[in-house]
Amino acid sequence: MSGTQDVTGKDAVYDVVVVGGGAGGLSAALVLARARRRVAVIDAGAPRNAPSAHMHGFLSRDGIPPGSLLEVGRAEVAGYGVEVIDGQVEAVEPGFRVQLAGGPVLGARRIVLAAGLRDELPDIPGVRERWGRDVVFCPYCHGYEVRDEPIAVLGVHPVSVEQALLLRQWSDDVVYFPHGGELSAAERERLAARGVRVAEGVVKRVVVEGDRVRGVELADGRTVPRSAVFLFPRMTPNDGMLDGLECKRDERGWLVTDRSGKTSEPGVYAVGNVIDPRAQVVTAAGMGAAAAFAMNHDLVDEDVERAVEARRVQQESPVPVAGDVW
Repeated sequence: MSGTQDVTGKDAVYDVVVVGGGAGGLSAALVLARARRRVAVIDAGAPRNAPSAHMHGFLSRDGIPPGSLLEVGRAEVAGYGVEVIDGQVEAVEPGFRVQLAGGPVLGARRIVLAAGLRDELPDIPGVRERWGRDVVFCPYCHGYEVRDEPIAVLGVHPVSVEQALLLRQWSDDVVYFPHGGELSAAERERLAARGVRVAEGVVKRVVVEGDRVRGVELADGRTVPRSAVFLFPRMTPNDGMLDGLECKRDERGWLVTDRSGKTSEPGVYAVGNVIDPRAQVVTAAGMGAAAAFAMNHDLVDEDVERAVEARRVQQESPVPVAGDVW
C-alpha cells in the first residue's frame, strides 16, 4: 500500500472510494482530491494494457509505456493526499462498505468503479503469448505501428469481418482467416471489393520465431506469412464486486450509466472499459473527470442538506450554540 495512512486492521471512511487505479480511476481521484475530498484508490495491479509496450492516441503522452502513465498519475494524486491502496476488492456491500481481500473494510459516501475489463482470448497457440505485442485488437492503438505490413485477421468474433475491412485502412496486405466459420456472399463481396484476401481453413497456431510473429499456420499444414495478427476478443467487465447492489444492466449484462457515469444505484458511478469496451486510455481519463465533477456536486448537495438539518436541530435546542445569533 502506498499513501499517507495505514488503514490495515480498522475501518476507514472516505468521501469516495475508487475501485481501479487506471487512467479513469486516477483521473477521478485527482479531480476529487483537488475539490478537497477524502479519496482512496484501490488498485489490483492488473491493467488491461499491461502487455503493451506503448500506448497511443493520448495527446502529449503518445508512445509512452502504459506503466509510466500510471506511475506519474499515482504520484500526482498522492500529492493531493489520495491514499492509493494495492489490493483486490471482493465486494461493495449496501451502505458502501468496501471489502478488500484479506484486508480492512472501507466505508465510503460514494463509489467509482473503474476496474476495466478482461480480454478472453481464443485457445489458439501463440495468441496469448504474443497478446498486446504483435497479436492485438485495436487498429487505433496498434494499426499505425504495422502500417503497410502483412496483417492477419482471425475470424473468432461476429464482427471480425468488419475488423478486417477496417484494417485495410492501414495496409493493402490484409488476409482474413474465417477459422472454419461461414462467410456470407455479401461478406465475401465486401472483402473482395476492398482487396482483403480470404485464407480458408481452421487456424492451427500463430507462428512465432525470433520473438516475433512470422505467420499463421492452418490445420492443413499451410502457413501464410504475416507480421501482425488482429483478433476481436470476448470482453467481460470487471464488475462482479457490485453484484450485491441493484445496479441496472443492459441486455448484454453491462452496467447502464448516464453521461456522467452515474449508475441506477444512487452514489455509484462507473467509468472506462468497465462500461465501454471501446474506451481508450484518453477516453477513460475524460470519463473519470466527468464522473468526479458530478460526484462532487452530488456530495455538496448532501452536505448542504445535512447542514440545514443540523441547523434546524440547533435552533430547536434551548442551549445557545457558538456561531448562532440570538
